[in-house]
Amino acid sequence: MANVIVPKALTTNAEIGRTIYDAKCAICHGADGEGQADVAPPLVHIIYEPSHHGDEAFQRAAAQGVRAHHWKFGDMPPVEGLTRGDVAMVVTYIRELQRANKIN
Repeated sequence: MANVIVPKALTTNAEIGRTIYDAKCAICHGADGEGQADVAPPLVHIIYEPSHHGDEAFQRAAAQGVRAHHWKFGDMPPVEGLTRGDVAMVVTYIRELQRANKIN
């Protein structure tokens, strides 16, 4: 859905986050946060910029799920098996992707 530019280099924490993202998030949100039509929204999108959806919003979404409010994909269920530390690494990865795509 989104055309995501992936930086040539990621920080160590973002690389860890990418591994977790690939295992737990990509199935719905697509490779590199690009989203999937009729499945889940792109995370590399202006809606998820830090000033609108802070890091804690990602923590709550993973832990508790989230009701659909920006997109028509339906509610997001909680993601099983992730710690707050895991989600923090995923957020680091998503934020680095966002910055590479001029979303600050």
